[in-house]
Amino acid sequence: MAENGAKQPMLAVDTANNARQKKPSTGRVWRFRRCRTAPSSDSAQESLPWSRDTRHQGASAATSLPVAPWELFRGARPRFWLVGVLLLAYLLSGTTAFYLAMDHMSGDRSASRALDALYFCVVTMTTVGYGDLVPSSDAAKLLACAFAFAGVALVGAFLSKAADYIVEKQEALVFHVIHPHHTGDQKALRDMEANKVRYKLYTSAALLAAMLASGMAFLVKVEGMRPIDAFYCACATVTTLGYGDRSFATAGGRAFAAPWITVSTVVVALFFLYAAELGAEQRQKALARWVLTRRTTSGDLEAADLDGDRRVSAAEFALYKLKELGKISHEEITEFLEEFDELDADLSGTLSAHDLAVAQPG
Repeated sequence: MAENGAKQPMLAVDTANNARQKKPSTGRVWRFRRCRTAPSSDSAQESLPWSRDTRHQGASAATSLPVAPWELFRGARPRFWLVGVLLLAYLLSGTTAFYLAMDHMSGDRSASRALDALYFCVVTMTTVGYGDLVPSSDAAKLLACAFAFAGVALVGAFLSKAADYIVEKQEALVFHVIHPHHTGDQKALRDMEANKVRYKLYTSAALLAAMLASGMAFLVKVEGMRPIDAFYCACATVTTLGYGDRSFATAGGRAFAAPWITVSTVVVALFFLYAAELGAEQRQKALARWVLTRRTTSGDLEAADLDGDRRVSAAEFALYKLKELGKISHEEITEFLEEFDELDADLSGTLSAHDLAVAQPG
């Protein structure tokens, strides 16, 4: 701030003109400062593999090799040690509890009491519930209820996040298969970033096919099922239907089923999640194309004129387009403008350090 007390506007679009007096201008460079809570454009650029370490390298950075494609999907890594500890604690406690309560269970048992307990624990956790082993006493039923709720919470809160992270790590492999000659191309990497949900869907679909194939092969070879019955049992399992007319009956089958059911049920859930997410993303892109390509009418200008001066500034036009895209609501814009008016102590239409000192004393 100058010594004579003149206020220097900090957030004005054009410092030469008052915000209340809009004059048409050509070639004007609009400058918008980002707020503290908004993501930094510099940070966004740093997250891209083709811009890492380029801000201090000058023109020579353009010729540097991009990082590996999987670097595009670096994000908040789940705490795998926590996921592992919780899963191990659940399986150990559940297997122990159901092992001790096995005399209160009815149904088809294998030769191994411990495997039956582990098998029932996994079937309960994943909500498959074949019905080949069921609690018969009141105490066993209450025990199963407790582990059913704990298992749903574990799968929903921890295993799904860990599986989603693992799927993200496999997206680069899918991208390499689809674009074998463009894995190091910056344009291809940008395409990978823009279509990451699609590649997640492809990856989860491949994993789901692998889980179904391995389950079918095991059911045919070890459990002695016909291929149709094996496919039927595998589908009923991964979708957690668990009709119960076909299930794993042998000790070896239940040893295989414990990890296979855990992984396959999470994979199929992720597959349908990504499919729904891709559909929503495509609808959003279609809406964005319509908003950006349709003709602007006088009605649009009237709706975009926030201050009622019959002229629409670039900021007002951008806010109107964001409203059409559903990125921001009219109520939110109104709240922001009310906050601006409260901070604009001298009613100049701009904010300065003096305004902040007056509006927010102390």
